[in-house]
Amino acid sequence: MEQDRPAELRNWRIRLLTRFAHVYFALSRGMTLGVRAACFDGEGRIFLVRHSYLPGWHLPGGGLDRHETAVEGLARELREEGNLELTSPPLLVQVYYNRGTSKRDHVIFFRCDNVRQQQPKVPDLEIAAAGFFALDELPADTTPATRRRIAELAGTEEQDTFW
Repeated sequence: MEQDRPAELRNWRIRLLTRFAHVYFALSRGMTLGVRAACFDGEGRIFLVRHSYLPGWHLPGGGLDRHETAVEGLARELREEGNLELTSPPLLVQVYYNRGTSKRDHVIFFRCDNVRQQQPKVPDLEIAAAGFFALDELPADTTPATRRRIAELAGTEEQDTFW
């Protein structure tokens, strides 16, 4: 049924639900905490996702659930957003303050090497597209924050503390 509705109506509902969730979490919790990762396959390509409710290509990740460690949440988000599996422990890179989302949001950023994709990600209500990209062939609409994180990992930009 939901798939029969126009895409713009579905996207509008998802954006409203996402905004409601951010407001709810801001009021119900002292701080929101999420995880994101730069996930590289064996060929050195980076995995990016395009959400159905946000413009641009992003690093995979999301909010942590209650009673979930950062690594557990990361593994869950990678499975959900890309059918990705960690083959080795993720490397903690930085904890960022994400003032663009709210005054209380923080992002734990990891590097994950040699991730394995169980099967290609099929678009769904949250993820419109996903895939691996060579670092010199990123999609044109890769978000500025994603590009900054990649540059920090490459050592071509100084590490920041703001997402």
